[in-house]
Amino acid sequence: MKSYAIFEAKNRLSELIASVQNGEEITLTRHGTPVARLVAMDSGNLPMQDQSQTVQAQMQVLAQLGQAISPLMDIQDAIQTGRD
Repeated sequence: MKSYAIFEAKNRLSELIASVQNGEEITLTRHGTPVARLVAMDSGNLPMQDQSQTVQAQMQVLAQLGQAISPLMDIQDAIQTGRD
């Protein structure tokens, strides 16, 4: 996956879009930190509604895990509970 600074991507947008259409994924950075990713629309990304449902389901899993771990628990026991 290639990476470009945002200021450079602005100047090469047409070229980057062509690369993305050919199946490449491109990361955009600001001051060296990744902030966005360019991918083709047909790359298998979930629609926004499906993403929201997936995130909500994972949040429920994390909440249940948090309830299973006691603050008085030994760190190794907490790790093992998270693995179960």
